[in-house]
Amino acid sequence: MISLESFNIFFALAIGLVVGSFLNVVIYRLPRDLSIVKPRSQCPHCSHAIRWYENIPVLSYLALRGRCSACRAAISIRYPIVELITGVLFVATEVRFGNNWVVWIRDWPFVAALVAVTFIDLDHRIIPDEISWGGMAWGILTSWAVPGFGVLPSLLGAAVGFGLFYGFAWAYLKWSGKSGLGGGDIKFLGMLGAFLGPLGVLTTIFMSSILGSLIGIVLGLVQRKNSRGADGATGLMGVAIPYGPFLVVGALYAYLLGDILWSPFTIPI
Repeated sequence: MISLESFNIFFALAIGLVVGSFLNVVIYRLPRDLSIVKPRSQCPHCSHAIRWYENIPVLSYLALRGRCSACRAAISIRYPIVELITGVLFVATEVRFGNNWVVWIRDWPFVAALVAVTFIDLDHRIIPDEISWGGMAWGILTSWAVPGFGVLPSLLGAAVGFGLFYGFAWAYLKWSGKSGLGGGDIKFLGMLGAFLGPLGVLTTIFMSSILGSLIGIVLGLVQRKNSRGADGATGLMGVAIPYGPFLVVGALYAYLLGDILWSPFTIPI
């Protein structure tokens, strides 16, 4: 007989896979200002309308061997990857916080937004306002349901994430004449603060900065090596990397692992 814990994990995985399938639609259509409701999903090559049994998360991709059933054009591996990532994160959320209504209405939408932001920013170098502003509002509106959190920490987190870093970006622009954080990143930080609180959004910034710096150094060195001239001279060209995915990784760290970064420095009262 299946245990309750196993059932909850299976339930979270199933819901995550289905949500991930919907996120594929959001990721493709939202940056293009297309409706995420209609028309039905279709093959981008031959406009074949996707039947329901061709749209079962992961399984349909495997059954079709990654090709459209009508024109046999290749289907991007991105689709099952998004579905699997969402499913795994939903399971991680269920394991961390349990299977309850707060997780359903607050945590899973938050995780879904993080997945959507990651792939939209990778593709288009933007973070849609619909996700940032809508997520910020939802984070504040549902904050009362989180034990030990509440509306005030949510508001403070949004203020720190948006207001403080908007101030930094403005000061940097005035001082250097160059933009630092993009406007989309700043609004997204406000959303993260609404869900994570002030300490959580600061942890997110810290972890994303470390990860972004490491990745930037590695890519810079690779590009520098590839740009060596015939005379042996080297040139380190600018490497454009969207910051949103790094913020997502930092947010997941703060969200799933809590305050383990700061707990060694906490003074017992």
